Amino acid sequence: MLKIALPNKGRLSEEVRELFNDAGLEVRIRGERALTASLGGEFEAIFVRAQDIPEFVADGAAQAGVTGWDLVNEAGRELDLLMDLEFGKCRLVVAAREESGITSADGVKDGMRVASCFPRLTQEFFSKRGQKVTVVPVSGAAEIAPHLGIADIVVDLTSTGSTLKMNGLREVATVLESSARLVASKRNDAETARNLEELKQALGSVLAARGKRYLMTNVPRKALPKVRDVLPGLNGPTVVDIMNGGDYVAVHAVVPAKTIYRTINALKALGCEGILVTRIERLMP
Repeated sequence: MLKIALPNKGRLSEEVRELFNDAGLEVRIRGERALTASLGGEFEAIFVRAQDIPEFVADGAAQAGVTGWDLVNEAGRELDLLMDLEFGKCRLVVAAREESGITSADGVKDGMRVASCFPRLTQEFFSKRGQKVTVVPVSGAAEIAPHLGIADIVVDLTSTGSTLKMNGLREVATVLESSARLVASKRNDAETARNLEELKQALGSVLAARGKRYLMTNVPRKALPKVRDVLPGLNGPTVVDIMNGGDYVAVHAVVPAKTIYRTINALKALGCEGILVTRIERLMP
């Protein structure tokens, strides 16, 4: 079976397992401390630290894996990017103390110490800018380093910036934007690549359905031109005749969930009846 390396803990692990379950690849764990699990069919999950996944995949211990784009870039291993899973979004940023006077990356002086859990990306960022800094590798809580005097600035992950602000730090530059990605080994043969393409399609169909709703309603025929503006759908709404429907036809469309209440109100104003909204499990483009 093809091995897929998945994060063994944390928020990313929870979101990845939810995605695979929704795609019909239920993560069947034999016990809480199990290191492997069946995903059904030809796939098997192996659970490792998120930061180790690029190495496992690059070395061929797993044919594919899911981890953060920041960790893939920090590892520096050559991998095939299959897809962006669109969750776990964050940014790797340069941050300085509020009172430092540094408001952009240009304010970082040669010789400054930079604390980071991402020493490779940090060194690469400043080297490309022609700035000579001393990278101080840390294993966590980089934001405390300037307050302890072991670094002048930090390069750290943030999603909202609230933790940095709470610790008196100001973002001055973005090094990298990250999210969860499905990556694959460059060692994979053609058959493995085909199987992974099917996996990609299964996961993609779930992601495409998120944030969408399937809407059905009975529409007065005379209102159809205006309803097309309210329900553009993927390729326009589907219009179906109703048996004994008289002046009404059935209209079906896929619509954004975040604007569904406005859509319903607009349909009611056009005289639509029997409005039904349901969730979508999968959506194949």
